[in-house]
Amino acid sequence: MKVHIIACGGAVMHNMAIALHQMGYQVSGSDDEIFDPALSRLKRYGLAPETFGWFPEKIDTSLDFIILGMHARSDNPELAKAKELGLKIYSFPEYVYEHAKNKTRIVIGGSHGKTTTTAMIMHVLKVLGKDFDYLVGSQLEGFDTMVKFSEAPIMVIEGDEYLTSALDPVPKFHKYKPQIALLTGVAWDHINVFPTFDNYVEQFKIFIDSMGDSGQLAYFSGDPILVKLASEAKLKTVAYNTPHYHIRNGKVVVSLSERYELEIFGEHNLQNAEGARRVCEMIGIDEKSFYQALGSFKGTAKRLEKVHESANLLVFRDFAHSPSKLKATVEAVRSRYTGDKLIAVFELHTFSSLNKNFLPHYQHVMAPADHALVYFNPHVFELKKMEILDSQYIEKCFGDDVEAVNDIQQLIEKITNFRGNVSGGRCVLLLMSSGNFDNAVLW
Repeated sequence: MKVHIIACGGAVMHNMAIALHQMGYQVSGSDDEIFDPALSRLKRYGLAPETFGWFPEKIDTSLDFIILGMHARSDNPELAKAKELGLKIYSFPEYVYEHAKNKTRIVIGGSHGKTTTTAMIMHVLKVLGKDFDYLVGSQLEGFDTMVKFSEAPIMVIEGDEYLTSALDPVPKFHKYKPQIALLTGVAWDHINVFPTFDNYVEQFKIFIDSMGDSGQLAYFSGDPILVKLASEAKLKTVAYNTPHYHIRNGKVVVSLSERYELEIFGEHNLQNAEGARRVCEMIGIDEKSFYQALGSFKGTAKRLEKVHESANLLVFRDFAHSPSKLKATVEAVRSRYTGDKLIAVFELHTFSSLNKNFLPHYQHVMAPADHALVYFNPHVFELKKMEILDSQYIEKCFGDDVEAVNDIQQLIEKITNFRGNVSGGRCVLLLMSSGNFDNAVLW
């Protein structure tokens, strides 16, 4: 099979190129820019384009199909040539479905916790020696790629609700039509695409309806929106919530029919684990096998990832960017490190978090921290052609005791000062962003 990928440099797209290459397909691709680590990984497999840009001459009738990345615009010249020639064009979720249509498809969706829950299921399946394909939104320890295609009977898919492609602007997870699914929660996000909360919720109802009457849905029963959607669904539903647990010698111990010690912490992660267990139960994995396998799971990159530890400083980074994610992450770290000083730092980076009208949804989400800082770079507002907000307005939206800072050196100084004022104890620094804090080292 001969395949060309338009916009091959994204996190998922370059992994898809590698996965197809590993299946023996002849793969080419184009993009107007590709950054590391994607560029280096594509070069390692001989898949990196020789020159950045769009080249319609690459598109001819020898291609079996095209895969269109979300980054490609509707007026992309390679796309225009493919349409002119009448070639088969898939968005990446459409191709994932095409590959997995005869497999058991497991899709993990929700506004938060998708990557972690998907990773938990993948980890357990791998430990138990199960053969499976997957698509996940982060590079995971123990897995070479974020996408795997093979002849395996199962595919585990992280189901993002963001849009499919320029040709088909509907949520990706509408395309997968799973037999088994899990929804972690519904908290308004992507307001540039879903302008009202009702519109956002409707996408999850469409997803549930896409499963058909014979599907099985696990859902978090602590979310009233999901409870309502589940009550209206025609398929089989299974509720889950936080399992019973306690802390022993600094480790989380879950108590069900037996006791299981875990590396992860935070109620939201324990909810993710219990949801993952219910999904695994649907494919024949019992409680004991699941939790014993999960015991060696240490988390995923940028999801409460420990990046530094010394006698007086512990640093975590997290991908949290929506209000619900921030709240859950700050509470998890606070409850785990009750005796330490917690400095929570959040970077405004996504369209929603930079939006003046959405920002009040962040009220008090960082309240458990001893010190809370919000960083914003005015240049990011300019790049996204959005109204630049001032520090006073941001502080008002987040609530009392939150400082907003628009200079990276000032942010570093404030963190340093907070750390210097701690005597005889340890600081825990929690860095939350879907960006990178201008590539600065903050400790």
